[in-house]
Amino acid sequence: MELINPLLKNDDLLKDIKKAEKDQSSFSLWWLGQSGFLVQWQGKHLLFDPYLSDSLTKKYADTEKPHVRMTELVIDPERLDFIDLVTSSHNHTDHLDGETLIPLFKANPNMQMVIPEANRGFIADRLKMNGGVFIGLNDGDTKEVDGFDFTGIPAAHNDLDRDENGCCKYMGYIVQFGNNCIYHSGDTLWHDDIVAALKPYKIDVAILPINGNDSKRKVAGNLNAKEAVKLGKLIKAKLVIPCHYDMFTFNTADPEDFIREAEANGQAYKVMNCGERWSGLSF
Repeated sequence: MELINPLLKNDDLLKDIKKAEKDQSSFSLWWLGQSGFLVQWQGKHLLFDPYLSDSLTKKYADTEKPHVRMTELVIDPERLDFIDLVTSSHNHTDHLDGETLIPLFKANPNMQMVIPEANRGFIADRLKMNGGVFIGLNDGDTKEVDGFDFTGIPAAHNDLDRDENGCCKYMGYIVQFGNNCIYHSGDTLWHDDIVAALKPYKIDVAILPINGNDSKRKVAGNLNAKEAVKLGKLIKAKLVIPCHYDMFTFNTADPEDFIREAEANGQAYKVMNCGERWSGLSF
């Protein structure tokens, strides 16, 4: 199968990131594949849930659920040597990848990492780091990190699972900076508690998965296109960006389904190509 070619990759992607730094009026956003996004704002760089390796393809080769890659790797993580912040929403490898995060920390020794508090020990083991350096959140917690205000939002993947201390194992994040507000849901199904937690916020951009929930895949599921649009409307998101598709052949979705739902329901949206920049709007 011929791989999908990112709109920008490697040197061209880095040049575009550098070029965007000149615009201080609004933030810029790049899709790096799966649920990985890069946010640039006033010289700061935040990475949401990057997966920039072939670790899952190698791990599941010759198994009953091969992770056959669909989109070419957009950039090697060690080339991103300007990252200030990174997140993990939960412990699944496409959101907590050692082969991505260990090189990122090596390239960015002062990089800070926002995580669900429940996962601190697991993440420390996977990344071979002192867990005390991570910034842990539970749902409802808000912490300021390098000019960004992070608030934990529960996620259902497939349940609102908590540890023995009542801390969420699956999370989304509200991130507020300047006059801007982004919601990155992580992996999640529909849950009324999530809607209730989001309604108080004036969300400019909601980044939501659309690959759905099919038990035949034998993996935890997500919102489908219709549910992602419905959630965007209920929380009054100014823009919805879909994600979590076009990475693995067994667990993907057709973004055209999302486009039809968004247009039928009057939800503003942006379907991005891997390696594409979205910017230019000042909220």
